[in-house]
Amino acid sequence: MKKFTLAALIIVAFILYSLLYRHSNDAAIVPNSVATSKSSSSSSSTGTATTTPNVTTTPDATTTLGALYKDGSYTGSVADAHWGNVQVKVVIQNGKITDVSFLQYPNERSRSVMINEYADPQLSSEAIQAQSANVDIVTGATDTSEAFMQSLADALSQAKG
Repeated sequence: MKKFTLAALIIVAFILYSLLYRHSNDAAIVPNSVATSKSSSSSSSTGTATTTPNVTTTPDATTTLGALYKDGSYTGSVADAHWGNVQVKVVIQNGKITDVSFLQYPNERSRSVMINEYADPQLSSEAIQAQSANVDIVTGATDTSEAFMQSLADALSQAKG
């Protein structure tokens, strides 16, 4: 009977611990020493609705035959990343993704800043390499990764249009 009581106590403690700390993301994150140029939009938006897309195309934009996307700059929708919003802008040249920059990212808490200094360059680099929004989730930055993919997918759907 003592073993059963002890086992039940351990299970209850584990369940309580799991419920209390399910979003703490205590993964070890090593800051990246590479300088990144991110511009943050500190205005807060009240919801996860999409914004009016900003599409800027160059006057003499040409599309290469077989290219996936039309040349220009495309802004994705604002996506909720639990600790803040994520919004990206993608630049397409010669039908290929050449740059992905963050317009908004979670930056209200020091932990969010640390996570995004590590995750944002990885996500941008991987999107350029994959030439799509289908990128791997960065460990410790799951919410930001998913919001990044959502905003990038919206921007790329405009580029296909």
